[in-house]
Order: sequence, then structure tokens, then C-alpha cells
Amino acid sequence: MKPIVLIPARMAATRLPDKPLADIGGLAMIVRVLRQAEAADIGPVAVAAGDPEIVEAVRGAGGKAVLTDPALPSGSDRIQAALAELDPAGAHDAVINLQGDMPFVEPSVLSACAGLLAAQPSCDVATVVAPEASPDDRANPDVVKAILALQADGQSGRALYFTRSTLYGDGPVWRHIGIYGYRRAALERFNSAPPSALERREKLEQLRGLEMGLEYWASIAAAAPISVDNPADLEAARAYAKTL
Repeated sequence: MKPIVLIPARMAATRLPDKPLADIGGLAMIVRVLRQAEAADIGPVAVAAGDPEIVEAVRGAGGKAVLTDPALPSGSDRIQAALAELDPAGAHDAVINLQGDMPFVEPSVLSACAGLLAAQPSCDVATVVAPEASPDDRANPDVVKAILALQADGQSGRALYFTRSTLYGDGPVWRHIGIYGYRRAALERFNSAPPSALERREKLEQLRGLEMGLEYWASIAAAAPISVDNPADLEAARAYAKTL
């Protein structure tokens, strides 16, 4: 397969405005994400930016960025708009959607996500999960859980459902990580469909894909990467950067 990595980013985050440009150890967060994606070396990398300030920061750091309509409703819409500009001829048959708020994501996690698309012919969308961080995760609605049919090697599985609800009983609870690898045709199908009933109920857009009949697979990472959603997360990321 010939993947391209696209990183959607916009300035108007409600809990942490202007967060793509937040300084973390001397680099803007979006630049740190860009560097991690480049290190994965699975294909070209570009930022699908909703604002010119992001484009300027990325290009100033030597990266590639595309300015997209700031009114686009989701990251998946943003990456499709960027893809149409960057690759109108369709040379890339897979698109890795990496969130712009994971400044320390391991490159191997992106490689594993892309590898699922190549390894599983029936997989329309690949994603990533990690073990629960604590028992509290099971009842936390902010922690999205993935229900998997695990492969024998325990390194990946077909995703049966995603939920914010509490999970009971023995067995692992997998935290969903918002990284997606789409076959190009699946991305186009997904974005052309309206929000589904389950998506609206759980506020999880991946449920739209499941209701449409898309097949999701998940690669298991050792731990969830640091995600920056609020000021406390940003301070934690800055503290972590000092340890590198």
C-alpha cells in the first residue's frame, strides 16, 4: 500500500484555544506531531490546517501544510479536503489520520496502524487501542472503550463496537486511541454519509462507519500516547518534554 499521513489541526479548540501552536519544550505542538509522523517513515506527511497560522508554523519548520476550509465539521472532512489537493490523481490508496494533539506518539504506533491495512484485506479502517490505565477507566465516559475480537497473537483484533459505557466482567478493557488508517475508498464513503443514530447517541463518529458496514481493526499499543486536550494536559506534556 502507499499511505499518506495527514494531521488535521485547527485553532478553535474549545478547551484549549490555539493549542496547535502551544509551545512544548521549544517547539509548537503541531511541529512535534509532524516530526513523530515523519519518523514513522511510512509515507509523505502533511498537516490539514484550518487556519493560516498553523500553515505558517508548519512551513516555517520545513513541513508541508494545506489550508482547508475552517468551517469543515470534522477532522475526517479536513483530511479528505487536503487529500484532494495533495493527491488528486489518487496515487495514495491509504490515509493515516493522526490527531494534532499527540506530540509524543511513538512512530511504531503509526507503522502498526498502517500495517493492519496491508495485513488484513477485509479491513476498511485501522485504528489503535491501548490497555486501560487504571480500573477507573472502565466507568469513565471520557475514556472510549473498544470491544475487540482478538487475534491469536494478542497484538490486534477486529473491532466489534466502541462505547463510552461502563464495561463489566473479567478481561481486558481497551482504550481507543484516535488514530485511523483509512483505505481511500472507505474514507470517501464515510465522509459522504450523514451521522448515524449510534454516532449521535454515543458522540463517536467511528460508530457511523460500523453502522455503514465498514470493517474496523485495531492494533494494540503498549500504552496510550500523551494527548493534550486542556491546560493541565499541556503542563504535563511540557514536563514530559523536559525528561527527553
